[in-house]
Amino acid sequence: MVNESVTANPFRLAKRVLPQHTDHGGVMWHGGYVAWLEEARIEALSAIGFPYERFVALGLEMPVVRLEIRYREALRLGDEVLLESWPQPRHGVRWPWTTRVVRAGVCAVEARVDLALVKVGGARRVLRHPPEEVAEVFEVLTGRKAAD
Repeated sequence: MVNESVTANPFRLAKRVLPQHTDHGGVMWHGGYVAWLEEARIEALSAIGFPYERFVALGLEMPVVRLEIRYREALRLGDEVLLESWPQPRHGVRWPWTTRVVRAGVCAVEARVDLALVKVGGARRVLRHPPEEVAEVFEVLTGRKAAD
């Protein structure tokens, strides 16, 4: 797991544990985190002016090819948390992305998702070389390039 962001300011998204996120004991269900991870990634892209709809318009998808979650502390109904989310530089065809779920300044959950950039329509294929505008978006998110 990556413990430090490669960006100066990871994208942050405030969330609250709601009844639909929990089991009967009021503890957040482990599968509920997966939706939060995707939401943080999608919102981070939107925040820099590249909503996921642009991927779709370009005939692209970024499916998850690997997921690792470390549960350090249980979240409970009503907990307010901050998702801190950022991508790391690409490794081959994998686009790693880390998200931490922070409650009261303490990391309760840390996750890493590896994504792949896929061209859809006709024969689906993994892209080894992303379109320039997609590469630039990830350079901004990883802090390698300033946002326009």
